[in-house]
Amino acid sequence: MHAITIPEPGGPEALVWGEAPDPVAGEGEVLVEVAASAVNRADILQRQGFYDPPPGASPHPGLECSGRIAGIGPGVSGWNVGDEVCALLAGGGYAEKVAVPAGQLLPVPKGVGLHQAAALPEVVATVWSNVFMIAHLRPGETLLVHGGSSGIGTMAIQLAKAVGAKVVVTAGTKEKLERCAELGADVLVNYREQDFVEEVARATDGAGADVILDNMGAKYLDRNVKALAVNGRLAIIGMQGGVKAELNIGALLRKRAAISATSLRARPLEEKAAIVAAVREHVWPLIDAGHVRPIVDRELPMSDAGAAHRVVEESGHIGKVLLVTP
Repeated sequence: MHAITIPEPGGPEALVWGEAPDPVAGEGEVLVEVAASAVNRADILQRQGFYDPPPGASPHPGLECSGRIAGIGPGVSGWNVGDEVCALLAGGGYAEKVAVPAGQLLPVPKGVGLHQAAALPEVVATVWSNVFMIAHLRPGETLLVHGGSSGIGTMAIQLAKAVGAKVVVTAGTKEKLERCAELGADVLVNYREQDFVEEVARATDGAGADVILDNMGAKYLDRNVKALAVNGRLAIIGMQGGVKAELNIGALLRKRAAISATSLRARPLEEKAAIVAAVREHVWPLIDAGHVRPIVDRELPMSDAGAAHRVVEESGHIGKVLLVTP
């Protein structure tokens, strides 16, 4: 097969499209012929040499894909060759074929194209596990989403609105904020011009956000705690703003607040399977009914993955950037 390899860490030019050994479906796995994958910031970190795949995972980047089942390994039931699927991966999406644990497979939802389905697994699993399984966002509560126009952000807006929550988003341009509003965001904050702590307080009559989904990490930690409501929950899923910050534990105690920090890639298979099962149960019906949809900025050839990485690094996109196999 052909796949993206990274002979040496570096810039987007480090991504090389060439021949690679075909994967084989092992015990409990299926072989997927990839139609499309999607670019995640973790892929960029891997390309730069900062985020190695977990032991046993494919060396090729790519944390999600869509395609058709081409083979079924021992011990797998409920799936057939030819089924159209999308999948959560520990790696290997930037390739023409990938072996996937069966517990990380999802059927392509109704009304979603095969390529578009590649935009779903990572963002839906991330949002559902953090905002709903861990932070327990409830109807009538307020969710603050940083990076509202990102793939994660656009999904978080839609799922929060679907369960009856109020949504505040931050983004850096008028166009991005307008797209967030189209998806249902109630309060729009331009982080370049406005203080999100003040805007959250204004939008909630001083109460604060019940749940915050944060991709910035250290840079926003202090302000996120200030923006939390009493009994608020801060879910950290990224480190774009650094890894070290000082935490005022007193402020956290006074609010009886909680902070969680998670990633998906290195979780045990059974944990990933549980998240994927919850997504299929709770989110797939919303997609099938047309209440939630993948937001795709553009599709590029997988062989031109470097160009796709440049788009994501420049943060000029809204939603997901897809890589399509030949």
